Amino acid sequence: MISIILQAGGKSSRMGKDKATLPFLGIPLIYRLRDRFQELGTDLAVISNNSSGYEELGLPLYKDLIPDRGSLGGLYTALSVSTQPLIGLIAADMPFASPVLLSYQIQIILDSEFDAVIPSTLQGLEPFHAIYRKETCLPLVKGAIDRDLWKMISWYDQARIKVLDPGETRQITGSDHTFLNLNTPDEFRAAEDLARKMLDF
Repeated sequence: MISIILQAGGKSSRMGKDKATLPFLGIPLIYRLRDRFQELGTDLAVISNNSSGYEELGLPLYKDLIPDRGSLGGLYTALSVSTQPLIGLIAADMPFASPVLLSYQIQIILDSEFDAVIPSTLQGLEPFHAIYRKETCLPLVKGAIDRDLWKMISWYDQARIKVLDPGETRQITGSDHTFLNLNTPDEFRAAEDLARKMLDF
């Protein structure tokens, strides 16, 4: 019914290394995410343009089908390679991404005709912790790319999207850190310090 795609396709220019394969509390971050989302009992795969560090992960690995198209290209690849009608897209640089929240999003889309279920924070939408319906979203994303659009939101006005408000996501996760993403070594170290203080991490 659903494929979970761990999106690790970014260039990691500010980190200086592939951040998804960096040890997070001693375990590569991508391995932590794999183990956490395998609890949902779904198909998992990874999108990365770099194969180094993923050899022992035990998951299908895909490169971007349309290179150098940023986050929208990553979404297009995820929708294209999925073998299931629903796709859960998770950024591989979010150490506190939540299977509980993703399960909640899955239930919403199964009980509705929405094309996507996307959380939000006070800073905006979180399209890399979202559920997408392949049949309807793939042609819209491809159309945006064909029109040389780059923003993740460039096709949203053509889709039926359920946006979860910040209070709703906070209530489900019980955390303020679900969407924390890591772009620099300092952010990485700060997130590790935060994880050490969390009893359930």
